[in-house]
Amino acid sequence: MKNVLVTGGAGFIGSNFINYILDKRDDYFVVNLDKLTYAGNLENLIPSEGKKNYRFVRGDICNAELVDYLFNKYKIKYVINFAAESHVDRSILGSEVFFRSNVIGTNVLLESARRYNVEKFLQVSTDEVYGSLGAEGLFTETTELHPNSPYSSSKAAADLMALSFHHTYGVPVVITRCSNNYGPYQFPEKLIPLMIINTLNNKKLPVYGDGMNVRDWIYVIDHNKAVEAVFESGKPGEVYNVGASNEMPNIEIVKLILKELNKDESLIEYVKDRPGHDRRYAIDSSKIQNELGWKPEFEFEEAISRTIKWYVDNKNWWERIISGEYQKYYQTQYGSR
Repeated sequence: MKNVLVTGGAGFIGSNFINYILDKRDDYFVVNLDKLTYAGNLENLIPSEGKKNYRFVRGDICNAELVDYLFNKYKIKYVINFAAESHVDRSILGSEVFFRSNVIGTNVLLESARRYNVEKFLQVSTDEVYGSLGAEGLFTETTELHPNSPYSSSKAAADLMALSFHHTYGVPVVITRCSNNYGPYQFPEKLIPLMIINTLNNKKLPVYGDGMNVRDWIYVIDHNKAVEAVFESGKPGEVYNVGASNEMPNIEIVKLILKELNKDESLIEYVKDRPGHDRRYAIDSSKIQNELGWKPEFEFEEAISRTIKWYVDNKNWWERIISGEYQKYYQTQYGSR
């Protein structure tokens, strides 16, 4: 049995990973530590609730006493760190919380991992640490780090610190840097769910600048499987880029959603671009494919249709988020314990 501390497991990617891994395997005992900030939603984890090899703990990764307690109580030997403040726009409005969670929190986890001699520490990062590409080229694992937002700079700092713990203390750290995710349970402030929900509500679809900022999109389940592959077989001290080679300008995504939902493009509203908006990201994921045998399984057209259908079929989920009602779920489930 692998006793795994998964941090940020109530967020979009973390919850999808926990549901995926506990459905697939019975050799993982997962302790999910999540602070339940605005984007943490325990309703995402209903498929995993009640399983004997799953525990949820509400808490902050910056709380060294709590983290140490969990390592000791649950005999933690593995860490997968999804926990992060992750929205660029929010980091522009206020950066301090990003550095507290993404840098200080990662340091707390690494210190406990060092003391308890963990067997694997997987730091889940982002392709945004590389900065912005020109019209051509791909990010590789040797691309120089050049973060351009408070969010991406906090993730770059955490990555470098994690690698330093491997070099200095021998902590078996591996890092994944993934392109933009989409899929079920994504918080409505992100591009794809925001555009789907606004379309369903016949609201304007705000598009930054000219809409030609390019991102490399990956379905969250493909990302989950990449995390599993790196967790199981990734070499300590290494970085693995994760992408699906689906480069698309933001405006094409928006128009595709409108077409899928049979709505008119008159809903599109171009708005002032955000400060320092990176123009293009694109991932070279040949390393993880060649070394670990992972490759994306979902074609974009199929996965985006699945995603749109999920939001259409799960209106109650996102309506509770928009109204704030989702935050009451913790009290309902855990408040009397």
